[in-house]
Amino acid sequence: MKDLLNRYGLPLTTLICLLVAFWLLVLVILPNLYLFENSFRPYLPVQEMGGPKDVYTLKNYLTFVESPIHITVFFSTILYSCVVTVICFAITYPLAYYLAKNVSVRSLPTLFLILTIPLWVSEIMRSFAWFIILSLRGPLNFFLVNLDIIDKPIRWMTGFRSVIIGLVYTYVLFMLFPIYNAIQSLDTNQLEAAEDLGAPWWRIHWRIVLPHSKPGIASGSVMVFMLSAGSILVPTLLASTNSRWFTEIIQQWMFESLDWNTGSAYAFLLLILCTVFVTLVMKIFRVKLSDIAK
Repeated sequence: MKDLLNRYGLPLTTLICLLVAFWLLVLVILPNLYLFENSFRPYLPVQEMGGPKDVYTLKNYLTFVESPIHITVFFSTILYSCVVTVICFAITYPLAYYLAKNVSVRSLPTLFLILTIPLWVSEIMRSFAWFIILSLRGPLNFFLVNLDIIDKPIRWMTGFRSVIIGLVYTYVLFMLFPIYNAIQSLDTNQLEAAEDLGAPWWRIHWRIVLPHSKPGIASGSVMVFMLSAGSILVPTLLASTNSRWFTEIIQQWMFESLDWNTGSAYAFLLLILCTVFVTLVMKIFRVKLSDIAK
């Protein structure tokens, strides 16, 4: 707080604090408290709300426990969100290292501009683009067949393949930038000293670069996992009938069945999942929440 006051003065610091408090209280805490309270209420007709039947119950959560299909979809969402997170890390780690340690300062803005161009297009347009690319008679199968890589077109949009491709493309940059920031702060002299002592490249990364970039990896993993698990547009457009996403079930409860109580219970189960994942990531990488926030 002292740093804020010294840097921005009292009026601007007060304005910043009020805006943050408004964002946290009105846009995050109060809506979630409302949903949490509704998740324990039964779904009743409007005329029976507030009556003797409107009492707190665990029925909405038991609906999930008693539905094997919903449990399967729930754990499939966890599994494939983890797969998306691992793929994003595998793609972005070498790229982040290259950008942080090999690219000149003059070229960095141009490369970052090129990388962020896909973000200029809305998520729904990008998902529709992948829907066209991955379709049976789409451009991907056309090129693969004409280059003799495959004999006949592949039906990409079965199972979770198309969802994973769409989620990786949509959220890969959320893994890149935290890892880049972490690697950039690494002193290059440490890498040169390790090379001079004869350490192979893989040992340099295993003993120096990866430990130093743990906060960035943890931050990127948390963001990619939570965004993937909570995504609705990409699974809706790219999923097949046998690759449902848990957020689709929440949407069906709330907007198709108009049962916001059961939908709220399902949403809180997803929130608990994300909280557990964040805790596990922090334990695995041995980082604190303040390290991730940096």
